Amino acid sequence: MKLSRLALAIAVLPGLATAAEPYVTEPLVVTSGRLAEPQAQATAATTVFEREDIERLQVGSVAELLERVPGLSIVRTGGAGSQTGVFLRGASTAQTLVLVDGQRIAAASSGTSSLEFLAPEQIERIEVVRGARSALYGSDAIGGVIQIFTRQGDGQGLKPYTRLAAGSDSTYQRSLGLSGGDERTHFHLGAALDETAGIDATRDGFGANGDDDAYRNRSLSLNLSHRFNDDLQVGFSALDQRGKAEYDDVFTGLLPTTDFQVSSLSGFIDGRLNERWSSRLEIGHSKDQRDTGDDSPLASTDSFFTYTTYRDSASWVNTLTLTDHQQILVGADWYEDRLHSSADFAEDSRWNRAAFVQHRYTSDTYSTELGLRHDDNQQFGSENTWNAALTLPLNRANDLILSYSEGFRAPTFNDLYDQWYGNPDLQAERSKSYELQWRSRYSDTGSLQASVYRTEIEDAIVFDESFIPQNVQTARINGFEAAVQQELFGWQGDLALALIDPRDRASGHTLQRRAKRTLSLDVDRRFGDVSVGAGWHAISGRYDDADNEIEMSGYGLLSLRAAWQAMPELGLSLKLDNLLDKDYAEATYSTPNGRFDYNSAGRTALFAVTWTPQL
Repeated sequence: MKLSRLALAIAVLPGLATAAEPYVTEPLVVTSGRLAEPQAQATAATTVFEREDIERLQVGSVAELLERVPGLSIVRTGGAGSQTGVFLRGASTAQTLVLVDGQRIAAASSGTSSLEFLAPEQIERIEVVRGARSALYGSDAIGGVIQIFTRQGDGQGLKPYTRLAAGSDSTYQRSLGLSGGDERTHFHLGAALDETAGIDATRDGFGANGDDDAYRNRSLSLNLSHRFNDDLQVGFSALDQRGKAEYDDVFTGLLPTTDFQVSSLSGFIDGRLNERWSSRLEIGHSKDQRDTGDDSPLASTDSFFTYTTYRDSASWVNTLTLTDHQQILVGADWYEDRLHSSADFAEDSRWNRAAFVQHRYTSDTYSTELGLRHDDNQQFGSENTWNAALTLPLNRANDLILSYSEGFRAPTFNDLYDQWYGNPDLQAERSKSYELQWRSRYSDTGSLQASVYRTEIEDAIVFDESFIPQNVQTARINGFEAAVQQELFGWQGDLALALIDPRDRASGHTLQRRAKRTLSLDVDRRFGDVSVGAGWHAISGRYDDADNEIEMSGYGLLSLRAAWQAMPELGLSLKLDNLLDKDYAEATYSTPNGRFDYNSAGRTALFAVTWTPQL
């Protein structure tokens, strides 16, 4: 059965729903508008994962969680710790902005964020904004914004926890933490160690590529906030992930490893200056380091290359309430990137400064949003981006939202400053998006979000025959996506569907590595102290090259999970992934022996014990 037909069948379920109690309370989101607001009021399509979702779904990686976002597909080049690409609404990995507690974490060299190294055990929630948001965030927000928040305390006394897990491929996970505080002070401190022998990422056995690729990750997080009074709050957060990931070198057959570190620090002061003016000041620092070497016994060198990005940043956001119906957001951003590398670059640092303003009007009959941002970049000059939205309430349960948004992406250090292949004349990539959303709270136990959109990208950067990047590609992406949450006969169901058509306008080819159809379905139910659930994730075929000559097959993966709260302080859980042991691939590679698929994990199991002593 085609995904579109199955989705249509599931989408008609809301009309059959009968239920009694509210399905979920409306969460607050901050990423869509850079201020706290109910998710229903956010004009951008937004997906939210809370800590309870991470634990209920028993996800082993951030990528596994993000696959449940409508219109987002993942491409990995092996098992745990392998390079991970994120394609949100057809945009490339570097065209999606990733934040950790408000801090950019992308490498300045490649423009990609190391999501494969972020441990779910340190995460409180994730917000995914789908669609361009450069009018608020500047560069990289063409496909959308992914913001990750580290774990926080709830202020209800001391709450320690310990988790131990073991599973397939010699996988072991250990974590412990302590959260607590009172009405004014909240804190959380957590540490984790994840290890696995991994799988063999490659299939051809070229050189030394027949070994399993191990992965080790040590993580530490700290979150602290204190409210002095009703008008003043300060806070600090820190996240550090470091370890080693083995991978296969498809060109030389050596035994390379990557020593990595991904870290972020941030602090804020949030104050209400008067009844109509609130202000928030943030400063931060992030680091992305990759040191690649060779672990083979006959290696002549310990390190091949090193790329380390240091980023300092500051932002000032002010919310001004003009009247009961009008609000203005005014702010300024600054950040500076510094690249330390074993490779030679013509420039190794650059700054970006920006100012933005956004006006909102709200009434019973309609609401509007209009924003403008001006970025001034040390290398490529200035860039202006706009966004606008009109919300039309059809009734108390249904809204239509018409929106226009612009995005851009600054060229990376590799694009501009590489000694041999850089092009200092590159301009920023630019996008324009048009979208119609329908949001419905059709019953007490169900909700629906649906969107149709069109994105046009100009001056996209591609490599010419000499591997020099050029602003030559234009693309258009048409898409439809839907997300349904429904409780039926005691079962909680979450469906995410996306249909996209991403095209290179010059050649007519489908953009590489973009799946045209994706579907994710999760169902869960609790029986007293026992909960059970299942997940199904389906991906259509896609092309692994720009000329559409290498076609990859689609696949569907089934997972099962169960949890038992054996005692108030002791919980047990078990998860089975790829239950049908599907042989599938998300990307391909070439060696002197030919072209092959990267391996993906087969059937795996993970058993965990969580102890939460009551103090």
